[in-house]
Amino acid sequence: MAPTATYRLQLQPGFPFEAARRTVPYLASLGVSHLHLSPVLEARPGSTHGYDVVDHSAVRAELGGEDGLRALARTARAHGLGLIVDIVPNHMAAPVPELLNRPLWEVLREGPASPYARWFDIDWAEHGGKVLLPVLGGPLGEELKRLAVEGEGDEAVLRYHDHTVPLRPGTAGLPLPELLDAQWYRLGWWRLARTELNYRRFFTINELIAVRVEDPEVFTATHAKLLELMRDGVVDGLRVDHPDGLADPAGYLRRLDRAVRDATGGAGRWTVVEKILARDERLPADWPVAGTTGYDALHHIDGLFLDPGGLAALTMIYQDLTAAGANEGGDWAATVRRAADEVVTRELAAEVERLVRTAVRICDASPRLRDHAPWTLRTAVRELLVRLPVYRPYVVVGTPAPDGDAALLEEAARGARAAFAVPEEARAVDTVRDAALGRLGDGPHHRDFCARFAQTAAALRAKSVEDTAFYRYTPLLSAAEVGGDPGHPAVPAEEFHAFAARLLRDWPATGTVLSTHDTKRSADVRARIAALTESPEWWGRLMARELARTETGAGAGAAGPVALDARTVWAVWQTALGLGQADTARLVPAVLKGVREAGLRTTWTEQDAAYEEAVTGCLESARGPGDPDAPLWAELGAEVDAPARAIALGAALVQLTMPGVPDLYMGTEHSYRALVDPDNRRPPTPRPEVLVALDAGREADGPSTEKLLLTSAALRLRREHPEWFCAGSGYLPLRAEGPAAAHCVAFARTPGRVSDGSGDGGRPRPAGAITVVTRLSRRLATAGGWGTTRLPLPPGPWRDLLTGRTIEGPCHLADLLPRLPVALLIRV
Repeated sequence: MAPTATYRLQLQPGFPFEAARRTVPYLASLGVSHLHLSPVLEARPGSTHGYDVVDHSAVRAELGGEDGLRALARTARAHGLGLIVDIVPNHMAAPVPELLNRPLWEVLREGPASPYARWFDIDWAEHGGKVLLPVLGGPLGEELKRLAVEGEGDEAVLRYHDHTVPLRPGTAGLPLPELLDAQWYRLGWWRLARTELNYRRFFTINELIAVRVEDPEVFTATHAKLLELMRDGVVDGLRVDHPDGLADPAGYLRRLDRAVRDATGGAGRWTVVEKILARDERLPADWPVAGTTGYDALHHIDGLFLDPGGLAALTMIYQDLTAAGANEGGDWAATVRRAADEVVTRELAAEVERLVRTAVRICDASPRLRDHAPWTLRTAVRELLVRLPVYRPYVVVGTPAPDGDAALLEEAARGARAAFAVPEEARAVDTVRDAALGRLGDGPHHRDFCARFAQTAAALRAKSVEDTAFYRYTPLLSAAEVGGDPGHPAVPAEEFHAFAARLLRDWPATGTVLSTHDTKRSADVRARIAALTESPEWWGRLMARELARTETGAGAGAAGPVALDARTVWAVWQTALGLGQADTARLVPAVLKGVREAGLRTTWTEQDAAYEEAVTGCLESARGPGDPDAPLWAELGAEVDAPARAIALGAALVQLTMPGVPDLYMGTEHSYRALVDPDNRRPPTPRPEVLVALDAGREADGPSTEKLLLTSAALRLRREHPEWFCAGSGYLPLRAEGPAAAHCVAFARTPGRVSDGSGDGGRPRPAGAITVVTRLSRRLATAGGWGTTRLPLPPGPWRDLLTGRTIEGPCHLADLLPRLPVALLIRV
């Protein structure tokens, strides 16, 4: 059975199982049906997220071990709650010290003959059959003096600072140069990873080595503990992390589904996948899952509360004030293309070279395909990859390519051919396209290329779009969110209704989210930034003033003051606006992460200290509202507090009542402003006494308590009447009438449809619950308010769960929404 709602807890040493157990009574009272736990298997010591797994056979000791997890499950069960667990099939940590990952340790010690060699996607044909370990702080010749052998015989190890790696048996007594040459690994300078790495990793993170979970033995070994926990009733559902990194996502999910059914007596369990869908992309219909983790819903909900006209004006002001080059943040499409070109030739150069080597082998084995020069294949691979508008194709050699994937690659091929001056050389594009679609054969190299092309495409999309272009194109930072489309972020109401209806039809138990551990800004931060689309001219005046104040620079380099570029100043102040407080301890790390990810003036690996000091100085120069000489913070709040409240409450209510299973991130039942990780991974501080007071009749007296009131009312309603929200329920848009009708979005959730014999599915049953939210509240107020605008309601009296007021329709929206910008109605 699908949950009615889940609540995400980000486990870490500072918030272990016992801390989670203490939150159970409060979360049960709040109204969720399941706790959603971040990964629980053994991870790198100190990890604040758990995605760096080192041992699949054990529950993480730092969290309280298996006994702690089972105790949490018992407490949850006693309060009527289940547990959903995040699983990480794509990768493990390559930790320090290396012995923490025993399978990897054995591969480094025994080489390709190790029974664990099949675990990892290593190209043993490179580097003379050695695994490149890019762990040295400098070239090997400069670091030799820091290497030391410790121990004797088969217990001897090679130490480099905190790194400890095994020695191949029988080599411990060799002189150091010979000893290094005799190992199954090659120690290398960390900068070599970009071009020389010969193991697959998670995106571009060298410390996360990919796992070949497509191998049945690897699957069994890495899932045994989780399946045991499901068999014992400890775990009730799964969130699958990053399936696009796998060689065959559909095949993996089918194997997982079978294993879960075997472990649970055939019942199966609710499972969702972290799949990032493009705006018009659809989740593959044959995946045996309940749906996605909900980033597609996030995009549609956020877009619903943007003013398209205001966004266009804001973008023009941004382009005018920042004068950003088209491919440096001035134009979305050009910015994405430049970022993709950079990533595919730099950060993912090693992955591209592996594809090229495999393509050469395929061509060499076929007289029909010979005489493609390696450079033409390399160019074709790059040009096809950068033109894919989605994360990846889903092609398996030996089966027909999905029509949509074939069409996407053919469209990419048309553009890729233009990169060649000689038409005959452009034929390499067709060869690479056909290899990516599995059309050239079914040998091991063909299967390898097809899978690795798709995996590289996923890494490229994530790194170039979400980790680069999102930080370069900054007219509206709230639109630069996971799964978002900053070039076209606004979503008309009719498009939202169509999306919701499609979810109910195709994926009624899919996940929906507004904030997660991966969102760059929490929903309440995004709401404050989104309010700028209703005040673009005000923001333009403020930015012009701030740019004039900072144009001479803040901070000093070796050659004197360092000036910030206008695009960065714009992003600095939108971040500050979103957080809404002069907390430089939180603002500075988030903004610095942004400028490093953007990579235009400073990067993670080539940091410009003077420029980063200027960024810090820009933030620190704006003092708090108590300083009469710097009233900036008060000015920011006065402009966006009211519309941000309407957006935050509206988005929350829509998520909690639309089709799908809402997942709440820890703390978001209150007003929750968090920036990019690690800021959003701070341990939660539950406040059960506030909920107790609201239940006792205390009036909600601010955005935080209003949000708690709304959240608890909606969650409890879902729990009490799942038939109004689950598979088989109905969704009916309600349309306001009158001069301000466009400012109202409303829909009814019903307990299904009544057959009328027409074959069209019947008519909706009488509504069980009605959601009413306000769009563009500042524009509404400027236009004079609701006036005579009315909302037709199904006949009979309706009670607003948020205010207790009873109303009948058609009702005037001014009467329905006198104090709160939202309403949740049930039939009296």
